Amino acid sequence: MAVTKERRSEIIAKFQKKSEDTGSPEVQIALLTERMKELHSHMESHKKDHSSRRGLLKMVSQRASLLKYVKAKDPSRYVKIIGELGLRK
Repeated sequence: MAVTKERRSEIIAKFQKKSEDTGSPEVQIALLTERMKELHSHMESHKKDHSSRRGLLKMVSQRASLLKYVKAKDPSRYVKIIGELGLRK
């Protein structure tokens, strides 16, 4: 259920700003999105798993906070990350 080490390094490489960057908001948002996708598929088959549902809701809230921060700091970065992850329709 967790993101594999290879997939995690791919995501970090795609969204990092410089070579050592692993904690920028863009990377955090991308990693949260990936974890949320996997947890969403888990929730489809385990509808009564309330502890996982709570974890998913916490991740949604955390990602929303990070997106709000990025939007306030630099709207162009916000639009870019939204487009790359396909979050808004």
